[in-house]
Amino acid sequence: MNFKNPNQKYTLVKVAFNQALFFVLLIATFARVPVLAQGLRLPGLGGGNIATSPITSASPTPISPGNASASSKTGLKGNSTSSADALDAAGSSISKVMPPTQGDPEYSDFIVAIVDSEPITNREVNVRAREHLEHIRQQGATPPPRETLLSKTLEELIVERAQLQLALETGITVTDDEVLQTQKGIAERNAITLDQLYAQVRGQGQSVEQYKTRLKQQMILQKLRDREVISKVRISDLEADEYLLDQAKKGNQSTALLNLSQILIAVPDETTDAQLSPFQAKANEILQKLKSGEDFSSLAKTYSEALDSKNGGVMGLRPESRYPSLFINAVKGAKAGQIVGPIRSGAGLHILKLVERRQGSDESAYVTQTHARHILLRPGGQLSQNAARAQLTDLKRRIERGDADFATLAKEFSQDASASAGGDLGWASAGQFVPEFEAAMVKLAPGQIADPLVSRFGVHLIQVLERRQAPVTQKERRETARRVLQEKKFEESYTNWEREVRGHAFIEYKDPPI
Repeated sequence: MNFKNPNQKYTLVKVAFNQALFFVLLIATFARVPVLAQGLRLPGLGGGNIATSPITSASPTPISPGNASASSKTGLKGNSTSSADALDAAGSSISKVMPPTQGDPEYSDFIVAIVDSEPITNREVNVRAREHLEHIRQQGATPPPRETLLSKTLEELIVERAQLQLALETGITVTDDEVLQTQKGIAERNAITLDQLYAQVRGQGQSVEQYKTRLKQQMILQKLRDREVISKVRISDLEADEYLLDQAKKGNQSTALLNLSQILIAVPDETTDAQLSPFQAKANEILQKLKSGEDFSSLAKTYSEALDSKNGGVMGLRPESRYPSLFINAVKGAKAGQIVGPIRSGAGLHILKLVERRQGSDESAYVTQTHARHILLRPGGQLSQNAARAQLTDLKRRIERGDADFATLAKEFSQDASASAGGDLGWASAGQFVPEFEAAMVKLAPGQIADPLVSRFGVHLIQVLERRQAPVTQKERRETARRVLQEKKFEESYTNWEREVRGHAFIEYKDPPI
């Protein structure tokens, strides 16, 4: 046969393969027996994703894309958010990250669709739909009809499988160490240990390995979206300035400014009102100490589990719009110096102190800035990630014993552009570093050194030198506008990309899920 198009022969071969696979799977479908398709599955990839957004939208949590070229310092500055943000939200609730249980007798198991060579079963659809149903009920919303829920869930799984296949074909991987670090982050944000996290996973009737596989999937998907969508969303200075001008014309030049401090008693997501007593008792104990005249800042450093605890709980002078509405309503009518709370949010119980309230413009607001430095090692070749971590741990011990100077070691060992300056990263406001780096940095008090941290750039040893309150500059206002516009563009860009990936996949619908 003469093929005019070089790809025509490949297409016919692929169609023939899929047709053969179709008949094999068709037999299993009519027999209503579990299908063992180990050779067809993506290596290391099993069930669905860990997205916790309502089923009414298949899009991931909007993520503000950044400009990775904004800094010569490894690209640490520029990305305001990334996979860490989505995983933080997705991984915070243990009951929402469970993959299908193979032994679950609740659902019949048969194939409902095939994406390329990957089957999707009725059990997978039902387990994922159950997760969405739980989330919808927790939000107090009315669940859709069951048929609609199953249909939308199936479509979500189809899109997900198509994206996972693309990730595999284009070489996107996630290491076991990256999965471990993400698990540790999830445990920390839920105020539990890693062993307690695993205990909760087993308590849901799942194995730890299933949980890790599901988490690995979401991390791979997020890397794919970072590369294919987020990194390509660009906002020019002109667009940002036009947005600021438009906001000014709408009368947003003058606004109420608040400076709040907080003490957070973290409460795990699954805690019911009946289980809240020990957390409430701890909050009441702290309130009694405050009434006795103890210093709010000192108590925040001792008891608060918020990221700003090292700074005495101070969140900084900022427009009301940049505080949660829960906080704004709580301090409404309060006077400067007054203590309010505890109030409950999704994170836990908050005790708030109104430090200052005044009228002004956005330009007069202040932000907390951090002056930090780091030593970066980039794993590769003969240097593994574990070896880099061990080397930085040894450097940390030498610095803390006084045997070596941080700046000197940075000049000698760091593989970052900041090495010549002793690892100095200068002053930075919130959101200027990648999330995994910033999350570790904000927990440090001036002078402290963090344990080695893994980021997308390598392994870091971070030290905070000092902190300050600084006025919001025009550049920072522009960056805030840029992030708002990026989120708006991301939704449209993601939808178009998702449709394109789905369009390139071979999709075969079977019996509808029941």
